[in-house]
Amino acid sequence: MSTELITIPAPDGTAEAIVARPSSGEGLFPGVILYMDAFGLRPRIEEMAQRIADWGYVVLAPNVFYREGAAADLAPQTDMTTPEGREAAGKAAFPRVRSLTPSKALPDIEAWIAALRGLPGLARGPIGTTGYCMGARLALRTAAAHPEAVAACGGFHGGGLATDEPDSPHLGLRQARARFVFGHADHDRSMGPEAVARLGAALAEAGLTASNVIYSGAAHGYTMADTSAYHEAAAERHFRELRELLDTTLKGSSGL
Repeated sequence: MSTELITIPAPDGTAEAIVARPSSGEGLFPGVILYMDAFGLRPRIEEMAQRIADWGYVVLAPNVFYREGAAADLAPQTDMTTPEGREAAGKAAFPRVRSLTPSKALPDIEAWIAALRGLPGLARGPIGTTGYCMGARLALRTAAAHPEAVAACGGFHGGGLATDEPDSPHLGLRQARARFVFGHADHDRSMGPEAVARLGAALAEAGLTASNVIYSGAAHGYTMADTSAYHEAAAERHFRELRELLDTTLKGSSGL
């Protein structure tokens, strides 16, 4: 894989990030920020970043939990391919998710965009973002807070994207200008049909081009091949839809 681990100056310290580049080809490439799931930076996230990079992108995957520690220290200590192991890893991870409030996440997002913009080989022009689990919330917030920068936003098995709280991520869609693709998990307690409908209504009200669908039979976490939630067909569907989103919005408008 054509990846490296870098460090980024962040609002409350130094954050690590995986950077993935195309395995072949030369020139400048559009940028994508990949927001990890609750289980953090680990080989599966690196694999996903590289797969996206090989479509012709420079991908930055930051350790959004940098305040809690280094990526290696926060990595799951159990075998998540069993339901019991995944549940145990979740108990350790979920307090970190709750601690990443919007007041912390929004300044961080500025740091992630600046870091991506500063990478060698990055094309001028808009960027894309994709997020998983709680990372989908960060992807949406990135697109809403930086409409001038973000042209494509994907969110997959996201939770809490459209709640009745005053800081719900979906409320920022009125400022966004990106194209969106959401692939929701089936029977997901963190993003049920009512929330999916609320998100869809907000997308429509904002006049945004978007896909907002439930992947039938796919559990929360379906893209993560290192966990018991992995659903190969849904994961591959997500990759197809994400690639189409990125290619149609970023290539040809990247200032090459």
